[in-house]
Amino acid sequence: MASEPSRSALKRERVRDYLRELVESRAPGDPIPSERALCEQLGVSRPTLRSAVDELVTTGLLVREHGRGMFVARAKITQELAPDGTAHRLPYAGGTWASRVLELTTVQAGARVGRRLRISPAAEITYIARLRLVDDEPMAIEYLHVPADLVPGLRPADMESGDFYDFLRTAHGVRVHEAVQSIEPTVTNEEEARLIGVPVLSPALLFERLTKDDTGRPVEYVHSVYRGDRYRIVSRLALGDAAPASGRSDAGHHPGIPPGDLAGRGDVPAQMVGEVQPSG
Repeated sequence: MASEPSRSALKRERVRDYLRELVESRAPGDPIPSERALCEQLGVSRPTLRSAVDELVTTGLLVREHGRGMFVARAKITQELAPDGTAHRLPYAGGTWASRVLELTTVQAGARVGRRLRISPAAEITYIARLRLVDDEPMAIEYLHVPADLVPGLRPADMESGDFYDFLRTAHGVRVHEAVQSIEPTVTNEEEARLIGVPVLSPALLFERLTKDDTGRPVEYVHSVYRGDRYRIVSRLALGDAAPASGRSDAGHHPGIPPGDLAGRGDVPAQMVGEVQPSG
């Protein structure tokens, strides 16, 4: 049975998921219901809701306007690090990695997670929250959502030793094939800050990943919060020669490179490497 802190953390997680669902279902500038209306609808206290709203305001998904209410923020700019149709093998990050399960339970998928996993909102998923450690130091918190029928009898020990994808293959015959992952800046909330040992609202990296098997079926949706003071992403860019004059000259902006510096080169393939920074 989950402990009281775990139930509280799960409730906050479900409130955040509901708010993200509102954001995704509306256009930039659209209003969202008042805090009072949301508290009544979700059956949560004002502090619980306000904490989730504050987090989405800080990360740029919602905006508050004094005297008017809350609104969906402008869409973020998205930059692909590899051309469409290609992928790169991602090297392992440095250090010795381990996991500690904080919570493992079965819940309904809900609208947002159900849409990502292509299952009914009422379908059951296995929800796992685990702390990732590097050389015994907390580095990240992962929240995994897996269709429950794919992992019957899943135990915390299964998530604390070895590779989860290897476990899926050997124990359940599920062969992961591809994943789409996004990375963006965020800040830690109170629970995350306590677990990874940083001050509240510390800079962090938010990873979101949707993984599919070799039949194209979604098998895992996960979002992770990595501490920004110890983890960074390094991109290796294959610049090559400039494209012929007939190539695109309006290819847009490559991340971190001044606009125009790579004009005419078109897509710039990239490989990302995770690096753990020394502490102290």
